[in-house]
Amino acid sequence: MAIASFDEALESVFAFEGGYVDHPLDPGGATKFGITRATLRRVRGRDVALAEVMALTRHEAAVIYRQHYWLAVRADELPAGVDLVVFDAAVHSGPARAVRLLQQVAGVAADGRVGPVTLAAVAAQPAIPLIERYCAARLGFLEQLRHFRFFRRGWRRRVEQVEKRAKQLAAQAAATPGTMSSHTAGKGRDMSDTKSIFMSRTVWANAVGMVAILLSLVGVETDGIDTGAFTDALLQIVAGVSFVVSTVFRVIATNRLGR
Repeated sequence: MAIASFDEALESVFAFEGGYVDHPLDPGGATKFGITRATLRRVRGRDVALAEVMALTRHEAAVIYRQHYWLAVRADELPAGVDLVVFDAAVHSGPARAVRLLQQVAGVAADGRVGPVTLAAVAAQPAIPLIERYCAARLGFLEQLRHFRFFRRGWRRRVEQVEKRAKQLAAQAAATPGTMSSHTAGKGRDMSDTKSIFMSRTVWANAVGMVAILLSLVGVETDGIDTGAFTDALLQIVAGVSFVVSTVFRVIATNRLGR
């Protein structure tokens, strides 16, 4: 689990999402701890009265946030700091929107679902610049909403404060013993560069094209091959293998440090 654990991220959310609120201009309507009536209805699988929103406990709110927001964006598998900004955006604007913003700044297809490609792309980039780009994209999205003029002060402050804390967490993770040290920083950058090359669609598209040309030269018919789809499939395989391998090595390293 990343340094920005669920408990800390939850406290950050509760700092912005107070008790019962029913602002007439809030499109979400009545909320308590940031949980809307619509969310509570979906979680409980039935209609809920306004009084039930008012009676929502902090404990149930925490369970909802973990099950339907934190786990929905696979925050446990995101780098320290990145997990916090994505989780907070998920609470504020919905998990799918939070994930699309992450995919947008990570440079992968924005389908709103965190999979091996998204995790690999995020892991291949320095956390702090990614956090900065994410928060800028999030604010840009909020500014387009018609209610932004009413809530801009609080929303901007929220994004700024979450970004500040997330960057602190990312810096702490980088400085934690057992992570990349200054002695191995150059080697780490080389590994990241190599990983970025292997995750490049352009590289794989060129490789597939060259193979197709070579096959055609020896008499193999390649006109019916969808090179684009084949390239995407290869990229998915590479991303999946990369994620599995990095997870295995992370577990091994954690076990060794724990001895």
